[in-house]
Amino acid sequence: MIDRKRIVERFIRYIKIDTESDPNSNTTPSTEKQWDLANLLVEELKEMGMQDVSIDENAYVMATLPSNVDHETPTIGFISHFDTSPDFTGKNVNPQIVEDYDGKDIVLNKEQDIVLSPEEFEDLLLYKGQTLITTDGTTLLGADDKAGIAEIMSAMEYLIENPDVKHGTIRVGFTPDEEIGRGAHKFDVKKFNADWAYTMDGSKIGELEYESFNAAGAVVKIQGKIVHPGYAKDKMVNSMFIAQDFIAALPENERPEHTEGREGFFHLYQINGGVDYTELQYIIRDHDRTRFESRKQQMLDVAKSINDKLDIERIEVEIKDQYYNMGEKIEPVMHIVDLAKKAMEQLDIEPVTQAIRGGTDGSQLSFMGLPCPNIFAGGHNFHGRYEFVPVESMIKASEVIVNIAKLQVNIKK
Repeated sequence: MIDRKRIVERFIRYIKIDTESDPNSNTTPSTEKQWDLANLLVEELKEMGMQDVSIDENAYVMATLPSNVDHETPTIGFISHFDTSPDFTGKNVNPQIVEDYDGKDIVLNKEQDIVLSPEEFEDLLLYKGQTLITTDGTTLLGADDKAGIAEIMSAMEYLIENPDVKHGTIRVGFTPDEEIGRGAHKFDVKKFNADWAYTMDGSKIGELEYESFNAAGAVVKIQGKIVHPGYAKDKMVNSMFIAQDFIAALPENERPEHTEGREGFFHLYQINGGVDYTELQYIIRDHDRTRFESRKQQMLDVAKSINDKLDIERIEVEIKDQYYNMGEKIEPVMHIVDLAKKAMEQLDIEPVTQAIRGGTDGSQLSFMGLPCPNIFAGGHNFHGRYEFVPVESMIKASEVIVNIAKLQVNIKK
C-alpha cells in the first residue's frame, strides 16, 4: 500500500538536514537550521496537494487533507517534530542501509570499530530478514522523529493519490524543539482545530502510549567562597564538595540507570562548576503525580538540610514543571486509543500499550485541550550512534495512519 522506495527516499532526505535543537537558546525554533526542514516540508505538502498549508513565525507547520465523505466526522490530527536531540550530533548524517538483516553484528564504522550488536541491543533480533537503516557510527540517525514525519507525509500522499479511500478531515502538524521540552509551547491548538490527534513519535512497532511521565527541570545553584589556597584554612568554601553532598543525599537507586517501568527518577545530566560556584542540572520524572510532587519537595528538603548544617544558605534550588502525565486527559476519551488499537489489529500488529518513560509533544498538547496519544514510529536507540529503524516498521506506521483515516468515516460527530 505505502510505496517502499518513496518512504525511504523521503526519510533519508529529511535526516540529512541538520535540525539539532539548543536548550540554551531563547528563540523558537531554538536553532536557525530547523527552518531548513520546516520550509522543505511546506513545499512538499503543497506539491502533494495538501490544503491550508502554513508555517508561522515560530516554524510550526500545519496542513489539511479535506474530507471526501458527505457526512460530518471528527477531525483527526497527526503530529511529529523535526528537531533532533542535542545529546549527540545530527550533523552530516550518513545513513547505511542493511538489506535482509541476518541477525548478526552490524559494523557501523570499521575505522573506529563501532559495532551495532544484538548481544547489546536484543531488539535487533526482532527484525531478522528486514531492511534496517542505521548510522555510520559517528552521528545519531534522526528517526526521532523524522521517521514520524516521513510516515505522516507518505500516508497523506497515499490518501491523495487514492481518492477512493474514504476519510474525514485530517490535519497534520510538524513542530520544532520537542527534544528540549518546548515542542508544544507555541503550538496553536485553536488553529489546528482537531478533535484529537496522534503523535507519531514512539519506538518499536506496536507501541501505543497514552501515559507519560510528569516532568520537571531543576537547577541547583551552589555558592562557595574562593580564597588563595595557601591561606584557605577556615576561609575557603569549595562549592564542588557541597555539590557532592547534595548529589549523595538523593537516593542512588532512583537514578535512570537503576529504574524501569513506572519507576520515577532524579537525573543529574550536567555539572558546571569550580570552587566559587557550582551548578547542577537535574530532570525529575514520575508517572504518579503525588510521587512527582514528593520528589520536587525532596530536592528542596535536601537543600534546606545542607544549608542548615552549614548555618548559611549556600544552596538554592529552582524547579520548573515541564509537562504532566497525559493519561489524566486521555483516559476520559479512551475511544481515541481504541481506534488506534483497531487500526493496528487490522494490520496484524499487536498493540503494546505502556507508559512512556519520557514525554512527547502529546503530553503538553493533551493539557492544552488536544488529547494526543502516541503511536510507534519504528526507531530504536534514539539520541545516539546506535540508532536504527526498520523500513518495514515505517511502512506499517504509515499504514496505521491510513487505517485510522478509514475508520474515521464510521465516527459521527
